[in-house]
Formats: sequence, C-alpha cells, structure tokens
Amino acid sequence: MKPSLNPTLRRRNRKPLHADWWTKTLAGLVLGFSLALALCGLFAWVGPGGIAAPQKVQFVMWIMAPLWMLTFSLVYLFRSGTQALRWLLTANLIAYALLLGVRALFDAL
Repeated sequence: MKPSLNPTLRRRNRKPLHADWWTKTLAGLVLGFSLALALCGLFAWVGPGGIAAPQKVQFVMWIMAPLWMLTFSLVYLFRSGTQALRWLLTANLIAYALLLGVRALFDAL
C-alpha cells in the first residue's frame, strides 16, 4: 500500500491542535471583543445613513454580541494560542486602522 493512501500515516504527518486553552480563551475574550467593537464602529460610520442614522443605533448594539461570540468560538480552531494571538492582533490592527481612517475621512467632509 502506498504511504500516501494510508490514513494512519496521513494523520501522523499533520500538526496536532495544541491544547493551550488559556491562551486561546484570553485571545478570544480580549482581542475578539476588541475586533467586534472595531467592526461595529466601521459599520456605524460606513453603513447606510452614516453615523447619525437613528435606527442604526440598536442594530449596532445588537450585532456586537454575535460578532464577538463568533470570534470567540472560532478562536479554538487555531493550531496554537500564539497563532490565535497573532491573527487576532493583526485583524485588530487592520480593523482599527480602517476605523480611524474612515473617521478621519468623514470628519473632514
């Protein structure tokens, strides 16, 4: 039997998921919340009606929890806690850079 067709050998070649639950949990808790906050801010500024739309306040408030929980649950799919921290930190930096850029753009108008 070819080694590439043997499922046991294929499983051995994969990198296992590390069980550093504390790091992944803290990454999802802190950085996931921060990312959800930035994404909600982006929607509030760029979404329909701009920042002053009165109906958007409730939607932005209620979309915060599902975004945070989505990030919080998907963080356990990373191979390690440090990988989760790196990806979420990068996503946060990008989201906040976009948010600050959008705010500066709309404040200038």
